[in-house]
Amino acid sequence: MKIIILGAGQVGGTLAENLVGENNDITVVDTNAVRLRQLQDKFDLRVVQGHGSHPRVLRAAGAEDADMLVAVTNSDETNMIACQIAYSLFNTPNRIARIRAADYIREGENLFHPEAVPIDHLITPEQLVIEYIYKLIEYPGALQVVNFAEGKVSIAAVKAYYGGPLVGNALSSMREHMPHIETRVAAIFRHDRPIRPQASTVIEAGDEVFFVAASQHIRAVMSELQRLEKPYKRIMLVGGGNIGAGLAQRLEKSYNVKLIERNPQRAADLAEQLHDTMVFCGDASDQELLTAEHVEQIDVFIAITNDDEANIMSAMLAKRMGAKKVMVLIQRHAYVDLVQGSVIDIAISPQQATVSALLGHVRKADIVSVSSLRRGVAEAIEAIAHGDEQTSKVVGRKVDEVKLPPGTTIGAIVRGDEVIIANSNIRIEQDDHIIMFITDKKFVPEVERLFQPSPFFL
Repeated sequence: MKIIILGAGQVGGTLAENLVGENNDITVVDTNAVRLRQLQDKFDLRVVQGHGSHPRVLRAAGAEDADMLVAVTNSDETNMIACQIAYSLFNTPNRIARIRAADYIREGENLFHPEAVPIDHLITPEQLVIEYIYKLIEYPGALQVVNFAEGKVSIAAVKAYYGGPLVGNALSSMREHMPHIETRVAAIFRHDRPIRPQASTVIEAGDEVFFVAASQHIRAVMSELQRLEKPYKRIMLVGGGNIGAGLAQRLEKSYNVKLIERNPQRAADLAEQLHDTMVFCGDASDQELLTAEHVEQIDVFIAITNDDEANIMSAMLAKRMGAKKVMVLIQRHAYVDLVQGSVIDIAISPQQATVSALLGHVRKADIVSVSSLRRGVAEAIEAIAHGDEQTSKVVGRKVDEVKLPPGTTIGAIVRGDEVIIANSNIRIEQDDHIIMFITDKKFVPEVERLFQPSPFFL
């Protein structure tokens, strides 16, 4: 596939990194020559320096025969105009744009269609991050929770702790522990290395366990791997930007929410907008403020300003002062691996949330949904099985007859409204939604090929 990416920032760069190894022809456009040179030195791709919304620049990038334009510059307006020009001048068939401003998103239905601004898919980073954090709050103790098949199935990641009933036992004992719940362990990471789960695999304390189950059973399965944390009640947010304000709005009806914002005018505006959130103007690294607001009683402290260092420092202070759990938003990829699992319980990368959403639109075959897991190391994919036994490599075959690439597990099958947790004897039918876990992303193209029916396949 020939793909033009506008914007060589963290999202554009991460997307290029994900796609370049999958036999795609990638061209990245940016005004910043240094960033472009860094990407070109690192990956096998083309670069074009210039404004992504200029026809001359798009022509130089190959828009005339491109399959897809992905506009992820920092400017909503540049992204929109680029999609318009790609549509009007070059007839580019697929156009994706990152749009941040709430005003544009509110008018999305009226704005983004072929007769107005011709964008096929909108990516809204703030909403994606809000949804990501909200799921972590809904499932206390989870490192990541991802929904598939319109919310019917979830993959959750948890750290196994001493005291969890399954720790020290083989996976085969899961059925004895939970006779009425169907679940499957899709992957285990031990000391940052993937282990292929087998019936005889013994779960150890410290393992990062990814399991798949019907969404209503996620908490029950988590309770087998760790002492189930009590539902959160008291939440403290730091940062009143779009993410902080949107998250507070989402949480305030069900939780006791406090929000700290440094800017006095913004704090005053938020105090008017948010009806059930206590808004404070101040610095979250001020010990006196945290003491006055009883940070030791806070169930989860979430630092979501646009300053990585401020988020990390305020969260470390809050944890030292007694906050039970701390989460931080981190833009720099290198920092995410550095801090998670130390004093910081969960580090959230907005780039990974955005790239996951983008990959769902970019993947070949009928890939409905893609989620980047373990900070981009692994992926979960929802694909639809098309064709019949003559044209498909999966339809009509049992799970253990499908030639999956190394490190790939079929976790669940959704057939209509029925959730089937995969086992070796389940036979895949046409139009089944297959939920897979891939521990090594280099095999993604092979998975895609599996789900591309061919009239010549015998």
